[in-house]
Amino acid sequence: MCRTDQAPEPGEEQDVDVTDAVFTSLLEDSAEELYEQAPCGYLSTLMDGTIAKINATLLDWLGLDRSQVVGRMRFSDLLTVGGKLYHETHFAPLLQMQGQVSGIAMDIKASAGRRMPVLVTSKVKTSEDGEPLLVRTTVFDARDRRAYEAELLRGRRVAEEARRQAEADRERLQEALAVLQQSLLPAQLPTVPGLEAGSHYHTASPDLLGGDFYDLFPLDTGRWAFFLGDVCGKGPQAAAITSLTRYTLRAAALHDADPVTVLTTLNTVLHERYRSGDTRYCTAIFGVLEPRDGHADVHLASGGHPSALIQRADGSADYLPTPGGMLIGVLPQAQFAATRARLLPGDTLLLYTDGLTEARTGPERALYGEDALRAFTATQPPAGPQALITALTGLLAGFGEGLDDDTALLAVGVPAPLPTTASGNLT
Repeated sequence: MCRTDQAPEPGEEQDVDVTDAVFTSLLEDSAEELYEQAPCGYLSTLMDGTIAKINATLLDWLGLDRSQVVGRMRFSDLLTVGGKLYHETHFAPLLQMQGQVSGIAMDIKASAGRRMPVLVTSKVKTSEDGEPLLVRTTVFDARDRRAYEAELLRGRRVAEEARRQAEADRERLQEALAVLQQSLLPAQLPTVPGLEAGSHYHTASPDLLGGDFYDLFPLDTGRWAFFLGDVCGKGPQAAAITSLTRYTLRAAALHDADPVTVLTTLNTVLHERYRSGDTRYCTAIFGVLEPRDGHADVHLASGGHPSALIQRADGSADYLPTPGGMLIGVLPQAQFAATRARLLPGDTLLLYTDGLTEARTGPERALYGEDALRAFTATQPPAGPQALITALTGLLAGFGEGLDDDTALLAVGVPAPLPTTASGNLT
């Protein structure tokens, strides 16, 4: 409530005096002075664009006197060449149709030959009967905005260049990783007399090195060694263990090819690293093939790896159990399970890593599993290792995003005899 019957408190009289002075100044600030000294440019033009009135702010930006502008220049004359063209082709027609145009970016010819970015808003004033009388235009200084937009554009260009550089770096990295990944696998499988072999490697992510591996190589006196396995983890560290594992298996096999002995040697080597802090281990199957007249004997051992699968010539498919084989590299003394089998003509031995059986399928993303793999193999015609590998490659591709781990496949088998005609000739 306003107090009129009490003396002002200490300091209050001075505040009242200051307020009165400000109020008096506001009353003396005429509408014309507000128009002239506004922080933005104002002008009024006739309908043909001739300038009839312009404020001091805009004249100061232009570096012109009022006498040079009023009645002598059109609004479009204040614009740069590009701005004038835009005004004639877009701004003026739009203003004529709509009666108002707001916030259009243009450039005016400022003092000293400079270009000054502005935002232009125009509105047509009409008479009571709707006839257009004049155009009132407001011109806002957009230099700070233009600087901001330029900085934003520069930042966008820098970000785009960084994105392109990152994409190029990623492509180079993927190429390098692909080369390194291939160096951990045989370039091609050797030709084994009396046998057929096939392999496939599926990379789940081109950005990460996988730890799956396989190989097939000759021993002495017509025997052949093979192995397939999976080092836990991904990346350079897993690749280092993969390389060490492949080298160790090959070297150990040349010294003593007994499968259990070979895996025991590998366990000793990996356990040394395990104790040193690199707690990576692997699973693996190592075996020896001995082709004979019309068949091949197989002696293999497993360390924690999924069982090998045999596709028989009669179309059946069964696992070759190796129960009790332990993970390789975790314990100083590990037990490994060994088994023997005979491959007859038309039989194929399949080794695989768990990326295949642990793929997610269906709406519920259930594990594909070993039973499904056996059933799938049994439905394939017994046409040899390469045919089975081709069928499994298609199966892997069908998993799509459900296949989120690398998968290695290795198949060896004894070719089926070629069918003969009734006359006894080979077909």
